[in-house]
Amino acid sequence: MIRSIAYLCVLCLMTVFVQAQQIAYTVTPVQADSPYFKVELSYSGSHTDSLEFHLPAWTPGYYQLMHYAAAVRNMHAQDGTGHSLTCRRSGENSWRLYTRGNTVFTLQYEVRATRPFVAANFLAADRGFISPAGMFLYPAGGIGHPVKLTIHPAAGWTQVATGLEPVKGQAYSYTAASFDELYDSPILMGQLETLPSFEVDGKLHSFVAYQPGNFDKAAFMQDLQGIVSVAAAIMRDLPYKHYTFLGIGPGRGGIEHLNSTAVGFDGSQLDKREERIRLYHFLAHEYFHHYNVKRIRPIELGPFDYEHGSKTRLLWLSEGFTVYYEYLVVRRAGFTTREEVLQALQKNIHAYESKPGHLLQSVADASYNTWHDGPFGAGDSSISYYDKGPVLGAMLDLQIRHNTRNRYSLDDVMRALYREFYQQKGRGFTEAEFRATAEGIAGGSLAEWFDYVNTVKPPDYKRYFGYAGLDVDSNFAIRPRASMDTLQAAILKDWLR
Repeated sequence: MIRSIAYLCVLCLMTVFVQAQQIAYTVTPVQADSPYFKVELSYSGSHTDSLEFHLPAWTPGYYQLMHYAAAVRNMHAQDGTGHSLTCRRSGENSWRLYTRGNTVFTLQYEVRATRPFVAANFLAADRGFISPAGMFLYPAGGIGHPVKLTIHPAAGWTQVATGLEPVKGQAYSYTAASFDELYDSPILMGQLETLPSFEVDGKLHSFVAYQPGNFDKAAFMQDLQGIVSVAAAIMRDLPYKHYTFLGIGPGRGGIEHLNSTAVGFDGSQLDKREERIRLYHFLAHEYFHHYNVKRIRPIELGPFDYEHGSKTRLLWLSEGFTVYYEYLVVRRAGFTTREEVLQALQKNIHAYESKPGHLLQSVADASYNTWHDGPFGAGDSSISYYDKGPVLGAMLDLQIRHNTRNRYSLDDVMRALYREFYQQKGRGFTEAEFRATAEGIAGGSLAEWFDYVNTVKPPDYKRYFGYAGLDVDSNFAIRPRASMDTLQAAILKDWLR
C-alpha cells in the first residue's frame, strides 16, 4: 500500500512537471530577396542545464529525406531577461541550448522558404506555405508536449488556413496536442480564396486555395461532397471534427493528414472531362488516405522516427490500395464508368509488367526501399508500389468476393482493420495481423495472393479477374467475357457499381 501511494505521488509530480512546461511558437513571414520565415520558440518550465532540440529530417506522407535543417539559419537564444544563451549545433538535425539554470527562454531562428511543394516551406509576395516538420524544432523526448502556435500574416494577407484547432479570441493562434499533431497540420496563408463549404454527417469540410482559377466552384464542391460521402459510407465513420483541403497552387503534389490535405490545385483542369476525372481521382486519393495510412496504418508508421525515417514493407497497401480506392470512390460517386476503372487497372498492370524490375523486386521490397529508390522505382532493377499495389487490391477484392459468394469484399477488410487496430487498440498493424484479418474475412488461405506481394511470382490475372467474368489478354487489356455465370455477373455488378 505504501509503495502504491509513493508511485501515485511520483506520477502526480511528473504530471505537474509536464504541465508546467509550456512551448509556444510565433511565426512571421519575411519577404526578401531570399524569403524566409522568422520563428520564435518560447519555452518555460525547463529544469535542466541544457536542452537538445531536433528538426525532423522528413515529413510523414512523403517517404524521402528532406534535410530540412539545411534551411535553418541565424539561430540564437535568450533567457527571460534578454541575456544571450549559448546554442550550438550538436548534429545534422539538432542543436543544444545551455540554459544556465534559466527556466524561461526563447529560441529564435530563420527558415529559408523557396520551394513551392507540399512537403516544403514556401514564401512569396502573395502567399506562404508551411510544412511544419520542416520548421518547428521539438525538444528531445518531448514529442508528446502540447504546443501553441501564432502566425503573424504579412500586410494585406487575408487568411490563414490549417487543420489545427484555433484558440478562441486570439486571431491566427492555434493549439496542437503534441508535435505529432503539429507536424500533421500544414498551414497555408496569404491572399486566398475560400470555396463554398459543405457538411457530411454534420462535419464541416472546407476548401481554401491560392488562385484556384475560374470555374463553377459550387458545382465542383458539390462533386467533392459526393466523393467524401462515398468514402465515408465505405468506412462508416468520420473520425475528425472538421476537414480542410488546402490548394497551394498549380502542380500535382499532395500529402495527406488526419484532418486536412495539402494539394497542388488548378481549377482550369475542370474544363475538360479527362482532366476533371484525373483531378477527382487525385483528391479522392488524398482524402481516402485519412483512413488508409493515417488511421489504418502499418505499425512502423507511428510513432515516427523523425530523424532517420520510418521504413515499412507495406506501402503497397497504404499507397497502392489507396490508388485502388480512388478508382472505386470516384466510380461509386458516379463520375466514371465501369470501363474507365478497368482501363485504369489495365494501365497499372502494363506499367508494372513493362518494367524489367518486375522480375527482380517484390512490391514489399519496393515499399521498404522507397527511401532509396523513390516511390516510382529507380532504373531497371525496381518497380513502383503505385503500379502493382492497386492491381493487388483489385485481385484481393475479387478473391474475397469469390470465396464468400459476394457476401464480403475488401471494404470489409478495411473496416475490420480500422475498427480493431485504430479504434480499439490505438495502434498500427503488423504484416501478420493484416494477413490474419484478410484471410479471416476471405474464409481461407490467401497464400498465393501473398506470394504476389512478397515474391516476383507472375500474377495469374486471368484467374482473379475471371472471378468477375472478365478476361485479360496478352496485352493486359481487361474485357468482359462473352458469357458469365450468375456469381460472376453478381460480383461484376457489385464490384464496379
